Order: sequence, then structure tokens, then C-alpha cells
Amino acid sequence: MIVPDYQGGSIVNLMSSIIRARGGGTDYPCLRLLPPGEIADSTNILLLVLDGLGANWLASRSPDGILSRRLLGSITSVFPPTTAAAVTTFLTGDAPQQHALTGWYTYLRELGCVMAVLPGNPRYGGVSYRKAGIDPTRLFAHRVVSDRIATRSSFVSPNYIAHSDFNLAHLGCAELRPFESLHDMFRQAVRAVRAGRDRKYLYLYWPRLDAIGHEQGMKSAAAAAHLAEIEQALEAFLVDLTGTDTSVLVTADHGQIDTTAADCIDLADHPELSRCLALPLCGEPRAAFCYVRPGLARAFERYCQEALAETLELWPSDRLMADGLFGLGEPHPRLAERIGDYVLLMRGNCVIRDWLPFESRFEHIGVH
Repeated sequence: MIVPDYQGGSIVNLMSSIIRARGGGTDYPCLRLLPPGEIADSTNILLLVLDGLGANWLASRSPDGILSRRLLGSITSVFPPTTAAAVTTFLTGDAPQQHALTGWYTYLRELGCVMAVLPGNPRYGGVSYRKAGIDPTRLFAHRVVSDRIATRSSFVSPNYIAHSDFNLAHLGCAELRPFESLHDMFRQAVRAVRAGRDRKYLYLYWPRLDAIGHEQGMKSAAAAAHLAEIEQALEAFLVDLTGTDTSVLVTADHGQIDTTAADCIDLADHPELSRCLALPLCGEPRAAFCYVRPGLARAFERYCQEALAETLELWPSDRLMADGLFGLGEPHPRLAERIGDYVLLMRGNCVIRDWLPFESRFEHIGVH
């Protein structure tokens, strides 16, 4: 496990540098690689997040591409290093310690169920937040980046998520520009940059590489081909920005590793472990949060330490919070509720999955 460096080497510190460069305040140190003074005088600051682009994978697949040639250095993500937690950091400027979204599946006690927090559906299915009469802005109550800075901002988002409950709850006062394709994303960004000479912040999010990794693996030819497509489009984009005084920052939210069927542990094959749980496994397949039934903690610990010792590490959740894995400073009042009693940290390339009755099963090759 790579421990996030919240003291100056994490994506939350990158956001601190951006927020301070645009006249806002933050509680986290700035990124050591990018002091805010280096970008503060730019008319436009543009952050492009390439979902799933890990530093090691980039170095192996495109050592001579534009991203490697202009690399400032490697930074860490957050814990857990997954889209739900990391993208929320990009949208708020806070670590999971403060925003308390801890994985694709998060137990929201105030709603009484496990939610797929980004699409906003209960894990068992059903309607999204607003259709259920829930205001996601009030539910999350996050400070969003666009409201923390002193300049205008634009969010350039994929069409299929641009108007989602989660996205709109984190939009704040930013202008929203949906796009349909990679080239359309860059076209919308150029239009936003050239829409006036005032100082601006732009946030671009590209999810396709992550999706290819899940479906075909990061070692696939499709993933390498798509990286080449991204880098070619990025080079053209930088030419289109000539004369606009724009600082372009490119980063990822997390990386991926490839797994096989042999790496997957199905909770159904471990009924002694399953009977100890009060809720389905939450979080992520490589960092699973466990809610243990009263009186069964010892049995739960014993099974993990004896039957599954070669595939996972068992940690009390409060220990990881005390050790600063989720972030620094005062925790969100609901963070403890959302990380359960224990965390299963998977060894090697192992994953653990817990399927609900009638849930459509899927296989991800690339995992966070």
C-alpha cells in the first residue's frame, strides 16, 4: 500500500496550490512540486484529470510522450485511492478525512443504506438522490472549490455525468460545459479560456482510460492506444491555447493494477466470515470496510488472520484514521460511520467481492 503524503505530496496538496493561486484559503499544505506562486500570475489555471493514469504505467507505456517529457514529478492520491474519494478531493480541495466519501460503496447512516455514491443509487438499485427527495448538496454539505476561490471557474465534464446529482452538488458557482468526446472536451476548454480576459480556473475530467483499464486491463493494447490518442490531442490543445497565458496541469486521480480470476476472493466462499458482517462489504475491492455484528469481532479477526492471512491485512478502521491515512486535522463527523469497524487491505493483486442477491455480477481486470 502506498501511503498518501498529505504534508505536500498528494492530490489534496495540488488542490491547495491551485486554490491559493486563485485567491482562496486551505487547511492543507501546498504541493512541494508546485508552489502557488509559480502559477498565481497566470490568467488561466487549467487542471486536467485523467482517470486511472498511474505514474509507473505512464513511464512504462509512453516514456517519450508529452506527459513524460513535461513531468514535474510523481504525487500520491488519497486513501482509498479510488475515483469516489479522489474526485471528491478535486472538487472540494479536501482529503477524505474532511469530505468523508470513502469508496464507490459508502454506508450513509443518515440514509439507512449503502450507496453507490457517484451515481447516487442505493446499492440494491432504485432511484438517485433527487428522485428520492434527497438534496445531495445538503446531504454532502461540502465546501466546493469554485466557491472557495476568488476567480471565475468552469467545469468541463462528460455529457453522461455533467448533470448528475453528484456533479451538480459539487459545481457551486462554476460554469458547466458538457462534452461528448476527447476532442470536444478540449474544444470546450478552449472556448472557456477565450471567453473573456479575466482570471479563471478550469477543471477537466476525462474518464475513458479508467474504463478501458477496468474492461480490458491496463496491459492491453487498447489502453496503450488510448494513451497515445490522449497525448496527441493534448499536444494539439496546447497549440490552440497559444497566447492565452494558461498554466495547464495534468494529473490522475489514481492508478490501476491488472488482476485475474485467481486473484478474486468471493465472500460467498467464506460463509464463516460473511456471517460476522452486519452489512455488505463497503469501500473498494482492495480496501473493503467491514461492519461486524456485535459479539463476533473475535471470530471475525480469527478467520481473517488464519484463513485469509496470505491474501489480506486486517486493520481496525480507527487505527488507520488515527495514523492519518484519510488525511490530516479534524475528521468529518460522519467519517467513523463510513469506514466501519475494520478495513481489509488486500495483498499483491488480490481483490475481495461481496455480491448482493440478484446483483448483476461483473469482472474488472484493472482495479484501483
